[in-house]
Amino acid sequence: MFGIGIPELLVVLLICLLVFGADKLPGLGKALGKTLSEFKKGMKEARSEAEEIKNGVKKITNGEEDDAVEKKK
Repeated sequence: MFGIGIPELLVVLLICLLVFGADKLPGLGKALGKTLSEFKKGMKEARSEAEEIKNGVKKITNGEEDDAVEKKK
């Protein structure tokens, strides 16, 4: 996990405990979890949009889009 071992992780957690206090740590963890899940959701949406654009460009370059437009007329 990012090249961090158990001893380093314990030191980081201890420093967080000292800086933020025991009362605020659960709230910080919850906020961090929500932030990461929203980031993942945004990345998934961006990938799907990029894939749609990529497929649209492929259709246009292959001439498939012209056929679809002509069929509508």
